[in-house]
Amino acid sequence: MSQMRIEKDSLGQRELPADVLYGINTVRALENFPLTGRTIATLPGFVAAMAMVKEAAARANREIGALSTDRAEAIIKACREIHAGKHDAHLVVDVLEGSGGTSCNMNVNEVVANLAARLAGKPAGDYAFVHPNEHVNLGQSTNDVVPTAMKLAVFRVLEGASLALMGLADGFSEKKKEHAETLRLGRTCLQDAVPMLLGQTFGGYQAVIQRHAKHLEDLCRRLLTVPLGGTAVGTGLNSRPGYKQAVFRHLSVLVGHEVKPTADAFDGMQNLDTCARLSAELRNSANSLWKIANDLIVLSSGPGGGGIGEIALPAVQVGSSIMPGKVNPVIPMAVCQAAFAICGNDAAIAMACQQGLLEINHYELLIADRLIDSITLLQRSATIFLERCVRSLTANEERSWQNLLASSALATALVPELGYAPVASTVRAALDEHRPFLDVAVERGLLRREDVSSAMRRAAVEPPGASG
Repeated sequence: MSQMRIEKDSLGQRELPADVLYGINTVRALENFPLTGRTIATLPGFVAAMAMVKEAAARANREIGALSTDRAEAIIKACREIHAGKHDAHLVVDVLEGSGGTSCNMNVNEVVANLAARLAGKPAGDYAFVHPNEHVNLGQSTNDVVPTAMKLAVFRVLEGASLALMGLADGFSEKKKEHAETLRLGRTCLQDAVPMLLGQTFGGYQAVIQRHAKHLEDLCRRLLTVPLGGTAVGTGLNSRPGYKQAVFRHLSVLVGHEVKPTADAFDGMQNLDTCARLSAELRNSANSLWKIANDLIVLSSGPGGGGIGEIALPAVQVGSSIMPGKVNPVIPMAVCQAAFAICGNDAAIAMACQQGLLEINHYELLIADRLIDSITLLQRSATIFLERCVRSLTANEERSWQNLLASSALATALVPELGYAPVASTVRAALDEHRPFLDVAVERGLLRREDVSSAMRRAAVEPPGASG
C-alpha cells in the first residue's frame, strides 16, 4: 500500500495519499460532489486563469509587504507550473462542485501550498512555509477569485470563436463573388417566390455571420472588467491597503490586456448579467448557423427524386450502411446539432445567472463550464462548416435555371406593367392546367419567350435607389 498522511480541518480529519498535492478540502469535495466525472483540469483555460490570479495576488502582496519574498517566490513558481498544466492530475474537484467555487479555489490553493512545501524540502501537508489559506489565499476570497478567473478564461477562448466566425463569413463572401451572376429561384414559406441570384443568398449569410462576430468582439472586451479585490462580498475585507491597485496591475501584465475592477464592487460580486448576455449571443450566433445549415440541406436535397438540388455539397463520407452510394449532408447536420447543444447550455446559464442570492452568485463553475463549452462548439462548428462544406460546395446552374422556368417566379416582376389581377389569373391558370407559368404567360401575350432570361435577371437585381 502507498503511504498515507492525515490532514485536519475544523470538521475533523481525513486520510489521503502522502504524495498527492491536494489536501483535506479537496478530499471532502471528492466525497461530496461525484457529479460529472470531469475535473476542473478539463477546463485548462480556467485553471490557467486561476493560476494567473494567484500569481498576481502573490506579487501584489509581496509588493505591499504583506507576504515575504521567499513565500511569494515559491507561490509564483508553483502558479507557473500549474499554468503550464504540469499538475492537472492533482486538480481533481468536479466542475459542478456545489460550494459556490470554494472547493475549486481550495484545490488550487492546496496544490500551490504543497508545491511550495516541496520547494522548501518539506513533505506534502506541511503548511508551515506556505499555508493554503493564510498565504496562497491572502487578500482573496473564493467569491472574487472564481468569477474573475471565469471571465478571464472565457475571454481567452472567445477570441478564437470570433475569428472562426469571421473566417466563415469570408468563405461565404468568396461564394458570393463566385456566383454573382447565377440565377436561382427565391422561395418564401418554401413556395416559389421571385428570381434572385445565388450570390445574394451567400451575401446574406456573410452579413449575419459578420454581425454576430462583431457582437461577440464587443462582449469579449467586457469580460476584462472583474470583481477581484472585493474579497467576500465587495468590501475588500482582509486585504491590505494598496493590494487592489497592485493586483490589477500585475494581473494585467500576466493576461496581456488591461484588466479593470468593476465600477461598483458590490454589483461586480452579485451580478453575472454580462455572462448571460454573452450566452444569449452565442445562442443567437448558433441559431444563425443552424438556419444557414438547414438552407444548404434543403437546397442540396435530392439530388434526384424531386429534391431541389440547386447546390451540391462536398461528399465527405459514405451516408448509409444499407443504401449504396448515398451521401448525406453530414457537415450541416453536425452544425445543427452543435447549435442544439448551445441552446441547451444557454438555458442552464440563464437559470444559473438569475439564481444569485444576496451578495454573490453560487453557480459560477456551471456558468464557466457551459460558456466554455458553447464557445468551443461554436468555434469548431464554424470551422468545419467552412473547411468541410462551404469552400467546396458547387452550384448546379442548369438545375437552378430549370427550376426558375418551371415556376411563377417572374410573375411579381410583371405586376407593375400589367397589373396584379391579370398576372394572378395567369398564375392560377398555370397551376390549374399543371403547366409552367411562362408557357401560359407567353400564350397570353404577357411577354416574349426570348425576353425571359433578361427579364429574370432584371427582376433579380435591385434597381438603383430601391432600398431607400
